[in-house]
Amino acid sequence: MSENLTLDDLTVPMRALRVLAVDFPDLPAPTLEISTIWPKRLELTLYDDLSPFETWRVALGIAPDDVQFREQSDGRTWELQASGEYAGAELKLIAYGDSLDSLRKDSGDEGEDA
Repeated sequence: MSENLTLDDLTVPMRALRVLAVDFPDLPAPTLEISTIWPKRLELTLYDDLSPFETWRVALGIAPDDVQFREQSDGRTWELQASGEYAGAELKLIAYGDSLDSLRKDSGDEGEDA
C-alpha cells in the first residue's frame, strides 16, 4: 500500500472518471473504485449482469481478445475482466454474472435434451 498519499496523488483516475462521465453519460453505472493501493487505476465493476460489460468494452476501445474469462463459485458465476488505458489512467473493467448453467437451474431447465 502507498503511504502518505494526498488527493492530488489520485488525480489521474479522478480525471479519467470525469472524462468518462462526460463521454459516456448514458452507459450503465458501474461500481467505481479509486484506491491508494493502485493510485493510477480506476476500476469499473458491474454486478449481476454481463451484458453491460460488452457495452463498456466497446466504448472504451478494448479489443475482444483482451478480455479474460473466469468461473467462480463452482461454475455458478462468470467473471469477465479487461484492462486498458483511458485519459491517462489504467482502467480495469470487471463484470460478474450468473453462468448459463446457473440460469438454467434457476429457471428449472436443466439443459437436458427431450
